[in-house]
Amino acid sequence: MTALNALTALCPPPAVPPSAPDWSEVEDTLGTRLPEDYEELITTYGPGRFCGFITLYQPHSASAWINLTGPLPARLRGQIEEVRQASRHPWPLPHSPENLFAMGVTDNGDYLFWVTQPSDDPDRWTVAVNEALRAPWFSYNGSLTEFLVGVLGGTKRVPMFPRDLLRKGPTFTPSTPRSTPLETATGMAPVSTRTIREWANAHGFDLPERGRIPYDVVEAWRHENPS
Repeated sequence: MTALNALTALCPPPAVPPSAPDWSEVEDTLGTRLPEDYEELITTYGPGRFCGFITLYQPHSASAWINLTGPLPARLRGQIEEVRQASRHPWPLPHSPENLFAMGVTDNGDYLFWVTQPSDDPDRWTVAVNEALRAPWFSYNGSLTEFLVGVLGGTKRVPMFPRDLLRKGPTFTPSTPRSTPLETATGMAPVSTRTIREWANAHGFDLPERGRIPYDVVEAWRHENPS
């Protein structure tokens, strides 16, 4: 059984297949080939969220916040070292920023990256995850589809992901064209969950360091921070 077959058995894709991107044009735009499993994933599932939490970037998305072919992946790559050096105690990086290509995000502000080594063989690229470009990092020695099979199948635990991620089982929810995780939750551009946590704890909400931020807390933060 291929990883994609295992994933679709765990988590059925939309009944109506989405429109597939022109992958040759996408790769020309990016100037690099992409992993075949990612192209199969996007062709099979289209835009949406796994378990209401994990969103994969889409080629030519109308939303800048999940646009694989837009400026965001390069911007995030450039910010990794800036964020690290701005810390009082810079943490070690498991991968060189130039070898990281952002391709997903979670509702809690965890970024999913490809580790693009070897650069000329994208089918051997692996996966790295971290929270808001800060420590800790989690590395997975396999493809994106294999990563999703492990996470959604409950055999791979990502420390920064909520422990109740699979409370309702593995699911995929198709999204409308401009729906992104934090846009869906707040109607605004994405904001670091660390910012929301700090505000919440300062205003009497008892939030743990990790885990899903309750919707009512996000709504309260939005009410107090409308701009």
